[in-house]
Amino acid sequence: MVRLVGIGTVAPAAVERLLDRAFGTDRHARTAYRLRTGTAAIEALSFAAVEDGSGEPVGSIQCWPVRFAGDDGRDVPLVLVGPVAVAPERQQAGIGRRLMAASLAAADARGDVLMLIGDADYYGRFFGFTADATAGWRLPGPVERHRLLARGPGVPSGPGAIGPRPA
Repeated sequence: MVRLVGIGTVAPAAVERLLDRAFGTDRHARTAYRLRTGTAAIEALSFAAVEDGSGEPVGSIQCWPVRFAGDDGRDVPLVLVGPVAVAPERQQAGIGRRLMAASLAAADARGDVLMLIGDADYYGRFFGFTADATAGWRLPGPVERHRLLARGPGVPSGPGAIGPRPA
């Protein structure tokens, strides 16, 4: 049986091992990691799926504070969703969807504007993310434009840079 807990209750090293298994040890070179530089995960929006008994994480989701710095002077706080990781042997069991649902419910209660880099069909169909407003966004690394997605009240559109939002 798997239960969801706050990510702060799980050893960070165990989460890192899970992320390595799910995405590989070269994952730190990805653009999403550059967006998180100098920030800490938002604990209220970050969860782990742990095995009853062992307490070992078989899934995790982390959310990070970022910002949209519009070319027109707007400064809009955003939340970067991800990574969403599930142990390879536990994929297709609904763990990732449970993690996303918990995180999105918490973010919606706070009124957060969310963004992620991911599969548009999946995140659009199941969670309401779109690329409708993100065409003008610039990131600190390469990104496939159709995978740059957002959701929530007041998603900024137009040209601007996405970057870390340190506390």
